[in-house]
Amino acid sequence: MFNNASILITGGTGSFGKKFAEMVLKKYNPRRLILFSRDEQKHVEIRRFLFPEQEYPAIRYFVGDVRDLDRLKRAFTGVDYVVHAAAMKHVDMAEYNPQECISTNVIGAQNVINAAIDCGVKKVIALSTDKAANPINLYGATKLCSDKLFVAANSLAGLVETRFSVVRYGNVLGSKGSVIPLFLRQKETGTVTLTDNRMTRFWITLPQGADFVLRSFERMSGGEIFVPKIPSMKITDLANALAPGCEQNTIGIRPGEKLHECMISVDDARQTLELKDYFVIEPSFLWWDQANNHAQNGAKRCEEGFSYTSDNNTRWLSVDELKEMARPFAEAVTEQQS
Repeated sequence: MFNNASILITGGTGSFGKKFAEMVLKKYNPRRLILFSRDEQKHVEIRRFLFPEQEYPAIRYFVGDVRDLDRLKRAFTGVDYVVHAAAMKHVDMAEYNPQECISTNVIGAQNVINAAIDCGVKKVIALSTDKAANPINLYGATKLCSDKLFVAANSLAGLVETRFSVVRYGNVLGSKGSVIPLFLRQKETGTVTLTDNRMTRFWITLPQGADFVLRSFERMSGGEIFVPKIPSMKITDLANALAPGCEQNTIGIRPGEKLHECMISVDDARQTLELKDYFVIEPSFLWWDQANNHAQNGAKRCEEGFSYTSDNNTRWLSVDELKEMARPFAEAVTEQQS
């Protein structure tokens, strides 16, 4: 599917974009792989140290902002597949700068949709977040709005063959904004800060997230929200794994923060199919025919009252598992300090 294809990643210089590009280049032979991002400095660093052009001739470095529709249209020309990963994602920053968050996460999403349809892109997958289900903060609200836009874009496309789907997952291990670097720094002081010791979160690694997006391109018909089955962890277990023996100081929940995250709400569950390792939230389109989509692959409909939240999960990470998952980040911090 991706061999000899042209692929573009918005937010391509971020944690996910770099990992996705790495996996595509390892598994496939794309004609072009375009990293679209407004961060000039990250483009320079990736070009010099991660994907030098002499070794990766398919890579293109396209400086641009999803807020700029004309620039998106120029970048999307001749592109087959788009991953929309660009977002303003820090909850506290979004609460203080709501206009900026809306401009990137909502208007930017609409720009990506219009550019994809106008340029004849075949498939688009937008990255979402557990915070988009029953949102209580602006970031989650903008991502819910973005999800709605991408699902509805399949009707907006009309006779154009462009199809849109969404991938929704939880906290990404070691990504920008992850709590891991904070705990590792605080470890040296003997005290780590927790907002609330009852807190739980979904947990996924960057390779797992990128691989799930790749597989969702193959599975999608257009309009689905794909949700992987991933483990939960307790914030106290993560603190014990990264900073054993340290005092844990509870400082209170920050604005817009939840105790537990949700990826499928009770209301969403009415439209949800369960498969072996993931869920599919179906669109409520009149033209959607589930018999010709995921139901024929052994999916079963979720029961009334089902929800998928980080505190009712059946799979939990132990302290030892968290230690092993976080080990590369701990080693990197140790190297920097030495």
